[in-house]
Order: sequence, then structure tokens, then C-alpha cells
Amino acid sequence: MTKYIFMTGGVVSSLGKGLTSAAIAAILENRGLKVGIMKLDPYINVDPGTMSPFQHGEVFVTDDGTETDLDLGHYERFTNLVMTKNSNFTTGQVYLSVINRERRGEYLGKTVQVIPHITNEIKDRIIKGTQEFDIAIIEVGGTVGDIESLPFLESIRQLKRELGYGNAISIHMTLLPYLKAANELKTKPTQNSVRQLMQIGLQADFIVCRAEVDIEITRKIKEKISLFCNLPYQNVITANDVSTIYELPILLHQQKLDEKLLTIFNLDYPLADLQVWEDIVDKIKNSKVTTTIGVVGKYVELTESYKSLNEALTHAGIKNSVKINLKFISSEDIENNGIDALKDIDGILIPGGFGNRGVEGKILAVKFARENKIPFLGICLGMQIAVIEYARDVAKLKDANSTEFNSKTDYPVIDIMYSQKDITDKGATMRLGAYPSIIKEETLAYNIYEQIEISERHRHRYEFNNGYRDILEKNGLIISATSPDNQLVEMIEIKEHPFFIAVQFHPEFKSKPFLPHPLFAGFIKATLK
Repeated sequence: MTKYIFMTGGVVSSLGKGLTSAAIAAILENRGLKVGIMKLDPYINVDPGTMSPFQHGEVFVTDDGTETDLDLGHYERFTNLVMTKNSNFTTGQVYLSVINRERRGEYLGKTVQVIPHITNEIKDRIIKGTQEFDIAIIEVGGTVGDIESLPFLESIRQLKRELGYGNAISIHMTLLPYLKAANELKTKPTQNSVRQLMQIGLQADFIVCRAEVDIEITRKIKEKISLFCNLPYQNVITANDVSTIYELPILLHQQKLDEKLLTIFNLDYPLADLQVWEDIVDKIKNSKVTTTIGVVGKYVELTESYKSLNEALTHAGIKNSVKINLKFISSEDIENNGIDALKDIDGILIPGGFGNRGVEGKILAVKFARENKIPFLGICLGMQIAVIEYARDVAKLKDANSTEFNSKTDYPVIDIMYSQKDITDKGATMRLGAYPSIIKEETLAYNIYEQIEISERHRHRYEFNNGYRDILEKNGLIISATSPDNQLVEMIEIKEHPFFIAVQFHPEFKSKPFLPHPLFAGFIKATLK
């Protein structure tokens, strides 16, 4: 029978529930348990695919083509899990499913209500999506007190009652704000948050206390929380800021959180050996060499927009024993002010994105990297930008462009995919998920992957226009990987450059700190030469 850990958050959002859930899963997986994680998102969108990165950060894409919350990226990076469409659902999906059933007459004339119909749908999705695991961690997005999350919390209350104490545990994560005038951490917001939980009928079995400042959460503070929040003192867990997120499994294990959870579940598994995490943290903290990577994008004001990308670069730093200094550069600034921002950097990376804002600045960045032989990596839109720049400046196709940015260009070297031409809906209609690619031997791509067939995750509508393959190849562009039927260009590169490669897919989604993606590892290695 699957055991359940329900993770909720209080006081404020963005406390790190996803990271904490991932870290707990990492420890339990290390002990030999089969652990699953699921994220419940209270917003009414069916998925985050159509949401602006400024609204919700990165959209993480799974192998099966589901557009999901960025926390699923944390779940995959900390564990050996591969997330699926069953790993994340939203209020929008729940209501859509229930309303569609009502329209089909499946409720036999009953009044459809939040309880039991919505809550039953939520419970069914949780149970069906986690049956294969020893322990399932269910993270509820948002903050206790939000009206949107009430159906999720009510469903958890019912599930805890149905499963019983030894089979279901609640962990509540809260903030202990620091008052400078009093020079102390305050527990009242945590008390109020737990009180809100109790009014719903949920008792927190553990409280994880976040604090931004480097002030000890003392025994006295923990005892006060224990008294007012009605749980054992030993179940109040400290989670001060750490220098790297990959230190979190070590911090939680030092407080014996995994042991306490397994004791309640009456499970006996080998002790955790976190040497791999200690080695990762050591390399991040103590590497002596630094390399500076310029990330040229349009969402640089919110770095969460590139969360998986940032972490993949960190993983590559671990692989090469080097510290990564990320310099986020607005492509619009390059358009308006020139390329000065690109000077004194060791590598240039252009990530994915949509729309024409800042495109010309990205084209200038590619040209600067190509002509000055600065290591370059383009991802998704970054590959399309690299093709446009090469077409304009090397193949002399004046004003070559993508039809996404200029539908009347004389040289549409990037065009909408044929399968996308008649699609009008925006949600979940792109080329999504894992697809195979075939790599040509004797290319940089082959040297990086050391294999011919690979599988990577995609999220795009536009593609390399095959009508321009011949002319671009005659001018020196190397198409180093395609789809198995040779119809879609997946990777391009150029010769006589230390490292210039661009890919149509998103390799960042498959990188882990203990298994860095070879593309990023190769890119960072090239910046050190």
C-alpha cells in the first residue's frame, strides 16, 4: 500500500515546497524506496503552457509531452524519476473533467458540487497517479488561506481520514520572518497558518521552518512552535537558506527527517548514504576556477523563466569542477545599445522563447560569438536565431528571417511546421515531448553524445525550412542531427570554431547534478580553453 506525504505551505508563497519535496524524495530514494512526487496547482488554467514566464516562471516539459509546473523539474533533478502527465494537475483540469462528465449525463441528474464531485475527482487523480510507489509526496501549490486551494486541502483532509495516520502524513512549510528592530525570528505567522490548516481539519505532523537570515532557529523557538501548533518538538524542522539547493537533502537528513517519516510509516529500510550529495556540494562551493556565461534572452528580469537552464549550467560546472557565473543579458539592450554587454564573457547561450521582441539583439549576439570564436550554444529558438544569422551574414540571403517574426520575408529559412499550419488553439498544440534524433558521425554533436541515436524533449511550432538546406550547407553550415526520417533539422554546427552548436530541442530538461547533460558539459569545457 502506498504511503502519502502531503506538503502544504503557509505565510507566503515561493518558500521552496517543491525543492523540499524533491530533497525528501532524494533521501528516501537513496534508502531504497520507490518514491513518486505529484504537484497540484490551484490555478484555473488547464496547464501552464500558455502562461507568460513572467507570470509563472519556466514551463517544464515531460517525456510524454505534458507542459507542467517548474517544480517537476526539481523533482526530476533530485531523483531518478521521469515525470509524466500523471505527475501534475490543475484546478482547471479537475473542473473541466467534472463539467464534461456532467454534460454527458454521467451524474444521473444529481446536483454537481465541490463536495463530493470535485474532491472525489482530486482524490481519484492522486490515487491513480501514485499506486506504483512505496511513498508518494503530494505538493499543493499556493498558500494555505488562498481560496483557490480549498478543494485540494479538503481532498487531502478526506484522504488522511480514509488512509489513517500510519499511512498519511502532513508536512507544512512556513516562514519565520525576521524583525531587525527586535533582532529575532517571529513565530506568530506560523501559528496563524497552522490554525488555518486546523480550521480546515488538517493537523500538521511536521513543520518545516524557513528563515532567510543566518540566525539559529533555537530550541526555544521550536518549543514555542511545538506548543502552539500541537505537534512534538522533534517534528519542527529547520530550513534556513543554504548556499546551494543541493545542500538541502543533507540538511534534512542531519535532522533525521527521513528516519522520523519511516518510523511513522512503520517502514524499515537501509540508512541513507548521501556521499554523492556531499561531493556535489563540495564541488559547487570549493571549485577555484570561474567561467562567465552570457545568457542572452527576453525574460532575463525573471531568472525563474530559465530555471532548468540555470541548473543545467550548474551541473556542467560540477562536471568540470568550475564555478558558473551567469550574466543575464537582455537582447533588447543589445538591440538598443550594441554588443558591449557581450565583452568579457567566456561563452554565449541563447535559450528558447517566443515572439519577435529582442530577436535582432539575439542575432547580433550569435554573430559576435561566431566571428570572435566565443563558445556558443543555442537552444530551440536559439538554433533558429543561429540559422537566421548564418543565412544573412554567411550565405548572403539578405534579411533572411523566420515567418514567426516576418511573414513576408523573402528568405523564410525558419517556417511554421506543416503539422502546425491549421492549428488555432494555443494550449498543448506544439510539438511537445521526447522525440528521437539521428546524429551524423564525425561531427561535434557526435563527439559530445558519443552515440548516433538520442532522445530529447521538444517544445516548438517553427522549424528549419528544408527549402534552404542546400544553399546553407553549400555555405558551410553543418546539419549534424535530424529526425529519423531526415525531415526535421535537430542540430546545426559550424567548422573552424572552438564550439558552435545549436539544437532545436531542450537538453536542459534532462540534466541532473549527478548526471550532467553532455551538451552543457561540453559547452562549459570549451569556455575553459
